[in-house]
Amino acid sequence: MIRSLIFSDGKLAGSDLEREALRLVRADKGLLLWVDLDNPTAEETKFVLESVFQFHPLAIEDCVQPNSLPKVEDYEDYLFIVTHAVDFTRTEKFNTTELDLFLGKDYVVTFHTAPLRSVTTLIDRMVKNVGPGPRGPDRIAHSLVDLIVDNYVPVLDELRTELEELEENVLARDSGQQTLVNELLHVRGDFTRLRTIVRPQRDVIDRLARGDSKLIRAQLLPYFRDLRDNLARLEDTAASYHERLMMAFDIYLNKAAFEANEGIKFLTALTAVTLPAVLVGGWYGMNFDHMPELRSPHGYLYACLLTLGSTLAMVVYLKKKKWF
Repeated sequence: MIRSLIFSDGKLAGSDLEREALRLVRADKGLLLWVDLDNPTAEETKFVLESVFQFHPLAIEDCVQPNSLPKVEDYEDYLFIVTHAVDFTRTEKFNTTELDLFLGKDYVVTFHTAPLRSVTTLIDRMVKNVGPGPRGPDRIAHSLVDLIVDNYVPVLDELRTELEELEENVLARDSGQQTLVNELLHVRGDFTRLRTIVRPQRDVIDRLARGDSKLIRAQLLPYFRDLRDNLARLEDTAASYHERLMMAFDIYLNKAAFEANEGIKFLTALTAVTLPAVLVGGWYGMNFDHMPELRSPHGYLYACLLTLGSTLAMVVYLKKKKWF
């Protein structure tokens, strides 16, 4: 689907133009054009990226092919930016969808293969004239990335809640081991995915905030620096949560080892308690001819008393060692 918004002097002048009208608006240097490609067909992608804007083939290839990490490429006349936005449409707890931006002097082209809340929110705001309209493509790019960063916050809060539940389950006595391990590994994968996305995305915003590109106006540099700081805080928070998760995992391993040692200790104690009976029974079972106890009428009583006494002594000894 192709959506388009046209602005003149910061005001919305038109939307969702026909294809040929897009060519005319593209040629008019006094207008600001935003074209959004939402899960477009191959024919729509070719028309917009190749025919209307004539982007570099490598940029188009990077746009169509998924990129695992955010990045920014400078093609002199425009910037090609790869970002990752939270995908709220999937069933998994944490997923992202790639959002590609072509930032030119008087246009912005966005490309994504799934509906994104940040794009939909910004389009709705502009159509309803909520707040001042954009006077430059860098303002649209900043607003999009700002919404993307804002949408990371509730996801991070959800992961924090899951982490706190895991920490409680790790210390619980009746927690299922296999289920707990699966949850630990799942949340660990979410945090790892979040950290691998936030760090390079911060580097992308940092490059834009330095003012290296002439396409980012000086008055917007503080806004991009604020975005960079927000991403830095998200990265630090995700790192601290990841450390807490690793500590919970270590506690779980130590707890499992302790429970295994307790089981081994109990079996060892049980063996030790039965050892006197085995020794006495084995000794008297040899039936030596010259053992006085065997010829005495009280030999069986002596053997029983010796067995009980030595077993009781072993129990007392193990209790002092706190093996029981």
